[in-house]
Amino acid sequence: MTRVLLRNGSVLGGRPEERATAVAWEDDRISFVGDEDQAEAWTGADEVVDLEGALVTAAFTDAHVHTVRTGLTSSGLDLTGVPSLAACLDALAQHARAQHHATAADGVIMGQGWDETDWPEQRHPTASELERAAPGRRTYLTRVDGHSSVISPALAAAVPGLSDLEGWTSDGRVERAAHHAVRDVLADLVGPDERLAAARAACVAMAAQGFGGFHENAAPHIGPEYELDLVRQAAAETGLRATLYWGELLAVDKAQRLGVAGLAGDLVADGAFGSRTAALSEPYSDRGDSRGHAYVTADQVRDHVVACTEAGLQAGFHAIGDAALDNIHEGLLAAERDLGTPRVAAARHRIEHVEMPAPGLLETMARLGVVASVQPVFDALWGGSRGMYAARLADRWRDTNPFRSMVATGVRLAFGSDSPVTPLGPWAAVRAAIHHHAEDQRLDPWTAYQAHTRGSAEAGEPPPEGRADLVVWDLPAGADQDRLPDLTPGVPLPEAIRTVVGGRTIHTREEALS
Repeated sequence: MTRVLLRNGSVLGGRPEERATAVAWEDDRISFVGDEDQAEAWTGADEVVDLEGALVTAAFTDAHVHTVRTGLTSSGLDLTGVPSLAACLDALAQHARAQHHATAADGVIMGQGWDETDWPEQRHPTASELERAAPGRRTYLTRVDGHSSVISPALAAAVPGLSDLEGWTSDGRVERAAHHAVRDVLADLVGPDERLAAARAACVAMAAQGFGGFHENAAPHIGPEYELDLVRQAAAETGLRATLYWGELLAVDKAQRLGVAGLAGDLVADGAFGSRTAALSEPYSDRGDSRGHAYVTADQVRDHVVACTEAGLQAGFHAIGDAALDNIHEGLLAAERDLGTPRVAAARHRIEHVEMPAPGLLETMARLGVVASVQPVFDALWGGSRGMYAARLADRWRDTNPFRSMVATGVRLAFGSDSPVTPLGPWAAVRAAIHHHAEDQRLDPWTAYQAHTRGSAEAGEPPPEGRADLVVWDLPAGADQDRLPDLTPGVPLPEAIRTVVGGRTIHTREEALS
């Protein structure tokens, strides 16, 4: 039996008013959370750590991660925040020169994160520009939202029948069926060794950010089935709790074979605002001929929810635009009529993103116990009257990400990053939720913190109550150690000194430990 005692710190309890200075665990279970007198009386510890005032919280859970893509971004070409199209192409050219020999990916260059919204050129790269920057290379550059990409002529030539598929344009941009076909080819070009290395890198990064668990949102259009086993392996090696989802409609037998928690996650009901593929009831403000694309009908939603409920699986969908969410709502109501409220509510279904929900949908989600798996950093990056949402939606941006309305209606929240769409980082998400661009949708700090700890954990396969999953945080100098960190924009965020999952330390920042 391993007994560990942390004392002389600030330990958050299960309620905002609960404060303690010490916490101890034996093997994988918390023994006590209390004061220094209790710590003094707790003898026989194998390890005693003087926290010197450091903050201890529950471990966070990221409710929406693409693990392999996250790792590939760290090892590949990260285009997050590049300021212009010219800078994007320069970065590609530099990366191609550095990657001067064929790799395990057969020379494929994979880039992630470009966003043309604020570029002076106001357009995406083209295939011919990719070819000039990286001549002859198979290049795949994904937009920040992951719902459209630009590919080089060499990669396009490797995709059979690409020009006949919906979502292909001759300038190299791919979305919908064409995008899925490209990713199918990449499943062969980027093999299991590279994918496992990427999964390991992502898991190490999550542990270093204070995550004790994560929800893998896998799907056929994102990666091959075998990725699930690689993610499981990487999580087990790191010590993280992994809840896995497979986003395929009505694939109950496959879900049972794959051993996933549900047919949910990135089972796409529509696309994304940035790529103008989220399904809207009214046209995009900056493209009046488009309302995006809905990929599932209300009848399909009903059938999927019924099948998953009867099989003991969580059902769920990626749904962003109001038209897609209306389809989800109609399907949920139909499933409720077929099965009854208690059976549907017991299944713990979920919806990812939930960015433009009608009030009626929130009421239905609350009644049926459907979790809203949301990403607060979306609003931080793209919300507000001058952000990308306003460019695409005009005043409708105010209807996006209504976190306070969700809580007020009784909807359970789970926070995630959608990494690599936004970076891993729990405190950044909590900060985004409490500083929402729409003031009437801001959450109080404790509610936001709970959504990223207990809320996210319970949205998947929660650990047993009282398990030793916690994080020790180094706070910026001058911070009040007796409450949640100062999450004012611009203030440095806490850094994880030690991450513990099931009593096992999975990350340490050695120089900060006493």
